[in-house]
Amino acid sequence: MSVPDYMQCAEDHQTVLVVVQQLGIVPEEQFFRIYKRIASVNQVSIRDSQRVLYIRYRHHYPPENNDWGDFQTHRKVVGLIAVTECNSSKEWPQTSERFHGQKDVFGSTLYDSRLLVFGLRGDIAEQSRTDVAFYPSYEECDEVEKRVEDFIESIFIVLESKRLDRATDKSGDKIPLLCVPFEKKDFVGLDTDSRHVLNDFQKQTTILLCMTQVAALWVKDSLLVGLLLSVELLRSVNDFLWLGAALEGLCSASVIYHYPGGTAGKSGARKPSISQPADAGKRHRPGAQEVLIDPGALTTNGISADTSSEIGRAKNCLSPEDIIDKYKEAISYYGKYKNAGVIELEACVKAVRVLAIQKRAMEASEFLQNAVYINLGQLSEEEKIQRYSILSELYDLIGFHRKSAFFKRVAAMQCVAPTISEPGWRACYKLLLETLPGYSLSLDPKDFNKGTHRGWAAVQMRLLHELVYASRRMGNPGLSVRHLSFLLQTMLDFLSDQEKKEVTQSLENYTSKCPGGMEVITLPDGLKLLPVPFTKLPIVKSVKLLNLPVSLRPHKVKSLLGQNMATKSPFIYSPIIAHNRGEERGKKIDFQWVQGDVCEVQLMVYNPMPFELRVENMGLLTSGVEFESLPAALSLPAESGLYPVTLVGVPRTAGNITVNGYHTSVFGVTSDCLLEGLPGVKTSGVTVEVIPALPRLQLSTSLPRSAHTLQPPSGEEVSTSVSVQLFNGETQQLTIKLENIGTEILETLDVTSKTINTKEKLFGDFLTWNLEDTLSQFPLKPGQVATLTVNITVKLDFSGQENLLQDLNDDGISVTGLPISSPLRQVLKPRAETKAVNPSESSKTGEYNHVKVGVVGAFTYLSVWHVRYFDLCFPHTHILVSMCFRILLCFFFFLNQERTGLSVLSLYFAILQL
Repeated sequence: MSVPDYMQCAEDHQTVLVVVQQLGIVPEEQFFRIYKRIASVNQVSIRDSQRVLYIRYRHHYPPENNDWGDFQTHRKVVGLIAVTECNSSKEWPQTSERFHGQKDVFGSTLYDSRLLVFGLRGDIAEQSRTDVAFYPSYEECDEVEKRVEDFIESIFIVLESKRLDRATDKSGDKIPLLCVPFEKKDFVGLDTDSRHVLNDFQKQTTILLCMTQVAALWVKDSLLVGLLLSVELLRSVNDFLWLGAALEGLCSASVIYHYPGGTAGKSGARKPSISQPADAGKRHRPGAQEVLIDPGALTTNGISADTSSEIGRAKNCLSPEDIIDKYKEAISYYGKYKNAGVIELEACVKAVRVLAIQKRAMEASEFLQNAVYINLGQLSEEEKIQRYSILSELYDLIGFHRKSAFFKRVAAMQCVAPTISEPGWRACYKLLLETLPGYSLSLDPKDFNKGTHRGWAAVQMRLLHELVYASRRMGNPGLSVRHLSFLLQTMLDFLSDQEKKEVTQSLENYTSKCPGGMEVITLPDGLKLLPVPFTKLPIVKSVKLLNLPVSLRPHKVKSLLGQNMATKSPFIYSPIIAHNRGEERGKKIDFQWVQGDVCEVQLMVYNPMPFELRVENMGLLTSGVEFESLPAALSLPAESGLYPVTLVGVPRTAGNITVNGYHTSVFGVTSDCLLEGLPGVKTSGVTVEVIPALPRLQLSTSLPRSAHTLQPPSGEEVSTSVSVQLFNGETQQLTIKLENIGTEILETLDVTSKTINTKEKLFGDFLTWNLEDTLSQFPLKPGQVATLTVNITVKLDFSGQENLLQDLNDDGISVTGLPISSPLRQVLKPRAETKAVNPSESSKTGEYNHVKVGVVGAFTYLSVWHVRYFDLCFPHTHILVSMCFRILLCFFFFLNQERTGLSVLSLYFAILQL
């Protein structure tokens, strides 16, 4: 026997073997559909009996394995079911002839057979035959299961009759001696009538009778006694091969008693008891096993601790520990025979399944290690793949997951061995995927963001490289890109600088043919490969939403009480309200963005690669409102350290917008990186309020820009300043152009003025305007321009007292005057501790120091709720206007020392904070 059955288990000694084969040309899909229905009848209660017959089906069974049927009965093919397709009566004679030829293959051991014919109609199909069943089609075959049950009952009748004949046969006729195939040559020329040979025959007949009893489910204490007797008889004559068979039979009978649920796992599990169904056609009846142990009450060694549940346990049954010892002994006897390698291997597999139920993993691994080194001769590549795959499954069964993954990977490599003319890359890829759990490797990138890395990184990288290569040989570059992206993202910390360069070069080569994206890849077997975002290329350390520039920030208009009336409470202080307010402030940004304005988010990024990293199409991922992201491209130097990157975009609608992450394109792979997946960022999203769009106003004046930037009081921001020179009493017009460059209509304009004088000791009325002319041009639609004319008149009164000018000196200004040259009729001298502006010339008569006077003018654009600061800028800049605006026109006059009565007026525009 050269082909092992790796699916065997101890309870298979209790079964009869039925082969189901296709005859002629039958669609594979239809054949396996019928095969599954046949295989569902795996145990049948015999009518008028309390006994159950178990059946083991195989759709492929080598005829040479059938020659070992005398050695172990469960290896003997006792039934044949052929499935064929016949479309006309002309094909029937040939089909019938093929069926008889198929029976001849197993003719020496075959007890009964059936032929299932599909597609034949007419007189032939209407004939009533016990060995042939006709069905119009594969869909119209409701009685297949019933036919199979009748077929199994006929096999049982034959099997039981043979058992009884062997047990009661005491005739002196010459009976052929039982032997295994490789022993036949030893009996050539041997006198089988001698006493020694007859004794051997008696011992072997005892074993065969016991095996037949097991197969016929005549399981009782007499069977165990017979097996124990056979062991002693065979041990006395040193017949080790048959002694091993007797020991294995004793172990199997004991396993059937101890584990009525079976040892084959979930797929081959048996019911400990079979109930009578309502359908009498199936004739399933309670079997003799219903009093045995409940497999759900097993302890660590697989046996119930409650002795009351051992009612059905025979007194001669082996204990769980003795079962394993007898298996070891039987395997050692098999090992003495080179031709019994398959028997030895299958015995190891059966012992491992028993040990798995007993939860004795270390002993099971010893049996598997022995199975690895069993020499089965020259095996085909398919047989090698099957052997390594079964070893992998058995190691996984006992909890040795990494060992299981090792043999699964060996099986995968065997699928593409150089000796195979047509390598099976798809089978290789599928087996490699099955090895991932054993190496603690998951294809979900989120599993690598949970903390410490699990598993051996070097082995995992090797496995990922093999997946990349296998997918490429399959002709699926998309899979190669996905696996290579996963390798680069998850194993970046374990790659050397040279490996990083090689992996990125390979990735660029693959993406040049098939760009990588964020779509989910579904494999033919249903496995889904999730997208792999490059959150480490570059690494983002922090995310910060930036406020709008000062001149563009919206401000809510304060109420009369100066507080938010929406949160008012009758209580002076409420800890609940204070707590809720604190939570709201922690979740939401305390400033607003404006619809239609360019908004910014700053990222602190780091390039971990040893070479320059080019990031293309980098933009923001948002939710809540419509948002137009303006992509950016950047180039980060090698190991750049923290580098600020600003991403911009424009919200197109109002509401609450949440920045969830960013998107990039690196090495041809597009990634959507969410903040919740970034290890260095502790938030899953940042929310900011977007208010409705505000008007845009651009201002320009007819005066030249001032060379000096003046700082107004109260901390107002100066947007720009202009200057003009006027004599005292002189008047000049200032024309201000107001252009609406936005999309909103500007409806109201209000203009106010303010005199800047910190000491409030000087005054002057410098600005006058007619607002009605300007308001007549409103509402100001987008693109329209309105003008405002401001008259600047210098009217200064220098009739102040000495203490007044002394206070000016406190500001660091020295003021003097002459009665002839100045309206000021008094001579004012600076304080002793105050330095003159020009000390070298301060004592000269007829010369004047500076006099500083300030005036402010303000423009206010009124609306309902918000105030927006704006820039007054000269050509090519604009002013964003919201609700209520105020422009401060600040004037500074300098009385020139060289020209009597000449004032230098510096006019600047300041932003007044409301």
